[in-house]
Amino acid sequence: MTNTTNMTNRRWNDADLPTSGPWWRHPIMWLVIGGPAIVVLASIGTLALAITHPDPVVHASGGVDRSGVAAEETDDATMAPALKARNHAATGGGARR
Repeated sequence: MTNTTNMTNRRWNDADLPTSGPWWRHPIMWLVIGGPAIVVLASIGTLALAITHPDPVVHASGGVDRSGVAAEETDDATMAPALKARNHAATGGGARR
């Protein structure tokens, strides 16, 4: 009985407490540090690609082939459903003609 009483009244100091080990031994720390580290590395890689391979500048001139852009100017009956859907999505209503 005295042994149980001594155990409940004993004060713990730091030397008696179990250690949890170094931080790299805990899997949750790899999630906390690893996620943002991967994002930082990916952004540095994206920046390097953007600097080394920039997009070409498109100059607005009359000599540009715009045949694919001016589809709404044609009176082709096959384009009517696509134009109606595009106008409906853009305005929230029916096609305006």
